[in-house]
Amino acid sequence: MTDTIARNARVAQFPTLLDTLGALLARYGLVVVIGWIGLMKFTEFEARGIESLVANSPLMSWMYDVFSVTTFSALLGVVEVAAAVLLAVKPLAPRISAFGSVIAIGLFTATLTFLFTTPGVFEASEGGFPMLSSTGQFLIKDAALLGVSVWTLADALRTAKAVD
Repeated sequence: MTDTIARNARVAQFPTLLDTLGALLARYGLVVVIGWIGLMKFTEFEARGIESLVANSPLMSWMYDVFSVTTFSALLGVVEVAAAVLLAVKPLAPRISAFGSVIAIGLFTATLTFLFTTPGVFEASEGGFPMLSSTGQFLIKDAALLGVSVWTLADALRTAKAVD
């Protein structure tokens, strides 16, 4: 009887452990992804890699009238690295971390617009289902990253409220 109670207690704790692990992986996975991509924005390779995406965007193409391709990329890198740092400080400063989530939401929302403005994102298929090109595949992951960013915002706000 005691063994059954102990086993049931361990089983009952398992979802809580998964929640904790999932939260850590979601938040700090997002930190790594945004931080890494942000640091890459300081390279010529990445600046040229995003050039066609930005140039074809009605929302952002004007940036190249104001900044060079490499300057815009570096400025974007600063924003992305800042968002990653802000996301990471959630245990110490949840309200500040919430701002990092808001930035991430903005970044991924903007990136998802490229699905509709970049030529060649979708390719024809025999079955009628739109196939994604390599550029489309690169962009579509941001739908999941947007969802994680919304979750990190809710998590940070929930923690900030609990601290009050």
